[in-house]
Amino acid sequence: MDKQGYILTVEDEPKVQANNKKMLERRGYMTRQAYTLSEARELITKEPPRAIILDIGMPDGSGLDFLRELRQYSKIPVLLLTGYRETADIVNGFDGGCDDYLTKPYMFEILLVRLRRLLEYAEQIPEAITRGLLTLNLIPQKAFVDGMDLLLTPKDFAMLQFFVQNESRVLGAEHIYERVWGQHMGTDSQAIQNAVSRLRKKICGCGYTVTGLYGKGYRFERE
Repeated sequence: MDKQGYILTVEDEPKVQANNKKMLERRGYMTRQAYTLSEARELITKEPPRAIILDIGMPDGSGLDFLRELRQYSKIPVLLLTGYRETADIVNGFDGGCDDYLTKPYMFEILLVRLRRLLEYAEQIPEAITRGLLTLNLIPQKAFVDGMDLLLTPKDFAMLQFFVQNESRVLGAEHIYERVWGQHMGTDSQAIQNAVSRLRKKICGCGYTVTGLYGKGYRFERE
């Protein structure tokens, strides 16, 4: 069953880790285990997993904060598996960027079905997007113009991807900020202006640009 890559389980309870490892590997999945968020970061940096099963209550921080951090640079599918079961907890999980949410105690067959659906959906997403001479590799998240790496920061890549996926649409500054920074813009509109200015310079010559529309927002379009 397993394709390239592994499933990362981020959980501090040894029994839960052992059970999930045994059951997942019995079904053909490769797995790796992280008992802290620091271990998870190290594993992801070395080799991104196919998907992450993540607990919220971890000994070195909140799984939700870790998830928000991850979403600044990666779309790896994340299933939150946690004892936090209040409606507000579930809403916060999805707002933070999780793809699915399952509460403890749980049946492994339900976990398996949800994981399988996440992987099936993720595999439908293209590995690269091309516009003119611009190419965005989604895994890993890198952008190129005529083969030259633009060396974008995670936030700049996220903004460029958002523009490309919404080609010809006018995107308001607040909408962009919420999508890329994960929070309300407030008075920080200068951050978007600076990021757009950097992107224009980086993608110059690719055949596309980001046009500013006074009082309306920005639009990614052909030059």
